[in-house]
Amino acid sequence: MELTLQTFIEQAGSHPLLLAILALVIGVTVVSGATDAPNAIASAVSTRCLKPGVALGLAAVFNFVGLLGMTYISTAVAHTMFNMVNFSGNTHQALMALMAAMIASIGWGIFCWFRGIPASKSHSLIAGVTGGAIAMNGVGGVVLSEWMLVIYGMVFSLVAGFVLGWGATKLIERLFDTVPLATTNKICIVFQDVCACALSFLHGAQDGQKFMSIGLLGIALAFDMESSGETNFPLWLMIICSLAISLGTLVGGKRIIKSVAMDMVKMEKYQGLAASISTVITLFVASITGMPVSTSHCSTAAIMGVGASKNVKRVNWAIAKHMVVAWVITFPCCGLIGYALAKVFMGF
Repeated sequence: MELTLQTFIEQAGSHPLLLAILALVIGVTVVSGATDAPNAIASAVSTRCLKPGVALGLAAVFNFVGLLGMTYISTAVAHTMFNMVNFSGNTHQALMALMAAMIASIGWGIFCWFRGIPASKSHSLIAGVTGGAIAMNGVGGVVLSEWMLVIYGMVFSLVAGFVLGWGATKLIERLFDTVPLATTNKICIVFQDVCACALSFLHGAQDGQKFMSIGLLGIALAFDMESSGETNFPLWLMIICSLAISLGTLVGGKRIIKSVAMDMVKMEKYQGLAASISTVITLFVASITGMPVSTSHCSTAAIMGVGASKNVKRVNWAIAKHMVVAWVITFPCCGLIGYALAKVFMGF
């Protein structure tokens, strides 16, 4: 089925909640751009390879390109998000529950943004949607086989990010051991800039697909489609989500850059490159295999690995602990908020 913008507008006449869900998808995507996308460029800014304004501009552009480009290559992450929950049943109630889940995710993201915490918008979205699905269909609202990819992704992103960050730092140190520092810095600046673009592309590919999949889920519910395989992602939805994530990056990026790469670990240029390369590899593997991972998890784990490769004391573990606590409480908080709001909304 081809979901043109005109078809969507016509269906919204029968299900006005579709417009509210689309507005919430845009809202949560903007918040992701402000709270999660800056992690892709944090290393490049902290090591002074890119100025903040230039880095944010590049991030905005490549987030846009990443969402559009990767959707034509692979929609594995989007389909994981689409199929991990079951909202079957009353269409009106399903749309209300989905709307509640989006509000929970946006609220949590705004709270973390004010606190300067690089919260995982991926996990807040997943938790909110899961809470909404449970509110509607009980434990049957969760498709465990698909949901487990979230757990795999979380473990993979943290372990791979840290190990690759540590290993990449050691490798670069060995390769450039006899190279003058000035020359090493020039080379690292070039590759760091390339990595910043690649990371922004992959963030758009990962997170953009997650949020876009929720928009498609709402549309599918309104059209009584049973699976995401019954339609392709419409170009108009891809463009809207791409613009939203880019806008969020431009508006709110500086606060998170400071928390992640400037306060947690002080890095040299080659260390920033090591962190960026590690995050690129982690995100790429996750995107191809369909694991919904958090860019902030991947980036922060890589930066901690880089710091620990020199000396574990170089990592500000107090800040790292603060971030980990935020990640851990994201699932129960957003899940409960999504569940409670869904119960309230379904009563109308």
